[in-house]
Amino acid sequence: MKDKQFWLVTGGLALAFLIFWIAGHPYFNADRVVMFIAIVAIGATLLYNIRMAKRGEKFYLRPIPGLKAIEEAVGRSTEMGKPVLYVPGIMDMDQVETVAGVIILGHVAKMTARYETSLNVPVSRSIVMKAARETCHESYMLEGRPDLFHDDMVHYLTDDQFAYAAGVNGIMVREKPAACLYMGKFYAESLILAETGNSIGAIQIAGTASQAQIPFFVTACDYTLIGEEFFAASAYLSQKPELIGGVRGQDMVKLGVISVILLATVLRVLYETWGIGFDVIKLLTVQ
Repeated sequence: MKDKQFWLVTGGLALAFLIFWIAGHPYFNADRVVMFIAIVAIGATLLYNIRMAKRGEKFYLRPIPGLKAIEEAVGRSTEMGKPVLYVPGIMDMDQVETVAGVIILGHVAKMTARYETSLNVPVSRSIVMKAARETCHESYMLEGRPDLFHDDMVHYLTDDQFAYAAGVNGIMVREKPAACLYMGKFYAESLILAETGNSIGAIQIAGTASQAQIPFFVTACDYTLIGEEFFAASAYLSQKPELIGGVRGQDMVKLGVISVILLATVLRVLYETWGIGFDVIKLLTVQ
């Protein structure tokens, strides 16, 4: 019953906007009708897939080797009696990559709590420190091991980029962690961190959407989450229906956008080569 009400309300709002457009209502910009249709279609696609996932529909997520290797890395640290080093990038919580890194930290903290492995999280921003501490504390509580959590597990170093890199390198050289995880926003310090981790023989897993830093991580790390794999990691690890449905909905939106681009390109070529005119060209190629 609730689903019917939801779709009735959504359809009613869409119909109301359409009527305003047809009637030439002053509050509706007819030049933006393509944008309006796109927003409605994208929103409906995302909501549909999320609701289907919550109903129990099983969606396939491609296995990501880097995420499977996280448990292996934590297990290796446990066997060797060495800590796990987790670096959530150098930017603040206003960056989506930092948010994704803190979310993945929660899953890593669950593993370290389960295996009773030491976890070391140096950060470069005070707000990130607070968010990471709360995330780790919640993870240890969920695993039933709040006694293993302590605030110094997540500690602040400095806001300066290369001073932070030097501080993390010092931790690596002194403590020699068996696993180094780099998940977040990185810049020029990425290769410095990864090379130091490689020199101590640690298994290294990195994840970032910074295109300029991905080659360095791919070269120096054992596993690298590239771009959207990094953002889909939380859905893959948690297996929450709303997250999995959101990932599938985004994939369907991307497929639709690619299809529209290809269709517009073909129609444009037909129009300019053979003079075949289609009114839909104006619609698909509008700015």
